[in-house]
Amino acid sequence: MKQTPKEIAIIGSGLVGSLLAIYLRRRGHDVTVFDRRPDIRTIEFSGRSINLAMSNRGWKSLQGVGIEDVIKKIAIPLDKRAMHVIDTPVYFQKYGKDNEAIWSISRGILNRKMIDLAEEAGVDFKFNEKVWDVNLPEAKIYTGESEKSEWAEYQFDLVFGCDGAFSRVRHKMQRRSRFDYSQDFIDVGYKELTIPPNEDGTHKLDKNSFHIWPRGKFMLIAMPNLDGSFTCTLFMPFDGEVSFEKITTKKEAKVFFKTYFPNVQKEIENLIEDFFKNPTSAMVTMKCYPWTYWDKVALVGDSAHAIVPFYGQGMNAGFEDIFKLNELISIHGDNWEAIFSAYQLERKPNADAIAELSYRNFIEMSSKTADPIFLLQKKIEKYFAEKHPDKWLPVYSRVTFSDKPYTEALQIGDEQEKIMKEIMKIKDIEQVWNSKEVEKKILNLLNY
Repeated sequence: MKQTPKEIAIIGSGLVGSLLAIYLRRRGHDVTVFDRRPDIRTIEFSGRSINLAMSNRGWKSLQGVGIEDVIKKIAIPLDKRAMHVIDTPVYFQKYGKDNEAIWSISRGILNRKMIDLAEEAGVDFKFNEKVWDVNLPEAKIYTGESEKSEWAEYQFDLVFGCDGAFSRVRHKMQRRSRFDYSQDFIDVGYKELTIPPNEDGTHKLDKNSFHIWPRGKFMLIAMPNLDGSFTCTLFMPFDGEVSFEKITTKKEAKVFFKTYFPNVQKEIENLIEDFFKNPTSAMVTMKCYPWTYWDKVALVGDSAHAIVPFYGQGMNAGFEDIFKLNELISIHGDNWEAIFSAYQLERKPNADAIAELSYRNFIEMSSKTADPIFLLQKKIEKYFAEKHPDKWLPVYSRVTFSDKPYTEALQIGDEQEKIMKEIMKIKDIEQVWNSKEVEKKILNLLNY
């Protein structure tokens, strides 16, 4: 359905803000993006990034404005996990079916490309322009050097807050009556590290794997970049027996990496340098409601639902917000109040579901992926799913390789977990895991 062109402001030039700008330009709107930071295309990356894992929801959203193929050129497909367990050779776990993969992309490189594409579409970007206040009923924004400096006033028809977990737009909405808000920091932080390429530019680890070193309460992950390097992320408690607070010298860092990550010994000097150069960052789950104000203001992406990164769905969920918003525009046309109302009613439960799934996946990735019983359970699930694809889709595949609602993935995943608890109680399950008896019991528990 065609829309009357509007003057629209987007606060935040990150991935979600840039993609939303492209979608709205394609609808014929005049779009201005404000960002308090400098243009990311002109600065060095900050050293606090976790490489992104683009999956089905993200690709579908990019496809909606015809930029999927352009972005695939700066991404690397990962079709499996590579598990690095101490005293065990590296072993691989396929993600899904033969053609299923997540795609590793550098956040900085993707963000630069998205801004380029938005500018090509006719979006106007205003960098180094800090938004300090928003007049919600009138869709006015106020920018200036500081909170106490003179402010410039801008009048728009609509304002979208895409300015992240600590959104200035949401902060203004929080002052309204009956606005629900919560934030929950986990006691685990993260630090970005790097494994450089070989001298010939090739990768030192398998290029098409998502590498995990699970160590119980902490873990290291590594994702490949196009230049042959790996962006690594060390997730670890802020304090405690093994924690960031316990590593204060290069000697302590060396002992830590040698003890827990013996197969990255050759990279130890580089890892130690990054350990002390890059900041330790926190992770938060943020929930709020409502996400919109009248037909004037809406929150999209992390500003509405920040989640911890352990399902690789933060960006994908934000992109899916935009895809669903665009579908609702096609239904409701110029009725922005109806668009916004339907948008938040549909997306809020799904945002809560992926927040829960993301937290659970941290437990799974850090401790359970090295547990033989857990691995056997996953093996049984995969075997059964291959024999009965119409009856069992593993929750990871439902989240990552489909566009089914996150709420459905959470609910069905809980039902599957109950079934598998019964299956794992079967006597000698290690020997009979692929027997007719086990298959029949799963079918019975599924009521087939």
